[in-house]
Amino acid sequence: MIVREELIAIGRYNKPHGVAGEISATIDVDIEVLQALSCLISDVDGIYVPFFVNACRPKTAETVLLTIDGIGNEREAARLVNHDIYALKSEFSDESEDAEADGYPLDYFIGFTLSDADGQVVGEIVDVDEQTENAIFIIDRDGDELMVPATDDLIVEFDMEKKLMVMDLPQGLLDLND
Repeated sequence: MIVREELIAIGRYNKPHGVAGEISATIDVDIEVLQALSCLISDVDGIYVPFFVNACRPKTAETVLLTIDGIGNEREAARLVNHDIYALKSEFSDESEDAEADGYPLDYFIGFTLSDADGQVVGEIVDVDEQTENAIFIIDRDGDELMVPATDDLIVEFDMEKKLMVMDLPQGLLDLND
């Protein structure tokens, strides 16, 4: 049984495309990463269900068209509209990377310790708010909630093994949260 803690949100189904069951989806990962996944997972009636992708082609920079095994017409594809798309965390690399969060959905970093470029621990990343145009890491700092922009420009490095992210935070940014 698949549980939410094993998953990373990577996108959302949009609407059927044509009558043969193809569906458009907005994704937060590179198409190459999407194509390498064993399956896509969505919550269907409270149960996380795997869907196997037969074909994937780009539509726009953030949108792809998917052909999913077992979905053969517009009506079947319509059942997935507005459902979140998840992937298994275990399918993402555990190698350390420098200053490049691209390829990893932001949810992947939940549970990481965030420190500034001087090595001072800021807190733990407990959530990601993607409701605004610019995504925000929600940080737990000794019971207080801080918000930090989740942008590659600020990320200096991250270590998957240590679950540590180092960011070069602008001076005074953390004071804005007070």
